[in-house]
Amino acid sequence: MKGFDRLLGISRARRLSISAAAMAFFLFAVEPSYASGTMNASVSIPNTFQAAITTDGLIVEEPVDPNPDTPTLIELNAVKAVNANEMALVSIASRQIEMARVPDGARAVARTIAQSKYGWGSYQFACLNKLWTKESNWRYKARNKTSGAHGIPQALPATKMESIGTDWRTNPVTQISWGLRYIEVRYETPCKAYKKFQRSRWY
Repeated sequence: MKGFDRLLGISRARRLSISAAAMAFFLFAVEPSYASGTMNASVSIPNTFQAAITTDGLIVEEPVDPNPDTPTLIELNAVKAVNANEMALVSIASRQIEMARVPDGARAVARTIAQSKYGWGSYQFACLNKLWTKESNWRYKARNKTSGAHGIPQALPATKMESIGTDWRTNPVTQISWGLRYIEVRYETPCKAYKKFQRSRWY
């Protein structure tokens, strides 16, 4: 029975190690957004097994490592995975900002955000394009000298955009993000905002 118990213990350790490895893979490969930048994780699987004969004649498997409870084979460092994910996100954000510094690029970025975050398709984007073309011609440095309205969405006062980011003067994506949220909160859709603009010349 002692040898059988040892065999069960080894099998259980294998199952737990495999389950832990599978869970770690899911967390860091499939759902990296849920990982924390300071999280560390370690998963171990015993070293290779060798056959051994117990005193009662049973053949069991024993780990080569004399101390199988100590992690020896697999160590997953979550910090590396998270850092790689963060670097990728920073790279994407940087490309969006540079793209949006010109009107056509700003349109492309706004179309993507409008679709992914608000579910606004081509019809609504056509209204948004007309609205912001009239307001700023999609120029992030556009400023109304009379009113002080600023940026692609012509926020008034311009400091309203600080609710998205303090870089609103230089970051067209911050301006676009604020403008889309403003439209969604106040008018529900870009087409309703554009109708208001047609009536009043402001929205």
